[in-house]
Amino acid sequence: MSDSINHRGIIDRIEGDTLFVRIIQQSACAGCHAKGMCSASESKEKIIEVRDNSHQRDNSHQYTINEEVILTGKTSLGLKAVLLAFVIPVFIVVGTIIVGNISGWDEASSALASLMVLVPYYGVLYLLREKLKRTFVFTLKKLN
Repeated sequence: MSDSINHRGIIDRIEGDTLFVRIIQQSACAGCHAKGMCSASESKEKIIEVRDNSHQRDNSHQYTINEEVILTGKTSLGLKAVLLAFVIPVFIVVGTIIVGNISGWDEASSALASLMVLVPYYGVLYLLREKLKRTFVFTLKKLN
């Protein structure tokens, strides 16, 4: 397994030392020859922010708008993102349902409480978004 995740992208805009790269995120079956007939295949366009420190050395940008690039991130960061966005919330939901059932709540109350507990969790993630941006760092490479 590779230790990096690579996506082809196009530089959408440049603001100071921040590059905004547009990528097409495709589902796993996007490469299937029957995808035109299947409703399961999908793709989404995403904009990724990338810091460009190269222009600080010579006061010019190494990249230009509409340039095709390779966006690279560490696999470990992808796994950390999945942990924060999906795995921990599942444990929170299941744990809250178990605690609710042990406490004698009816199933509807346990289910509602488990969903309500996710609101502060995702709220905390939202408040920590600037710190998470510094954690989830991507690099750019010119396309040959």
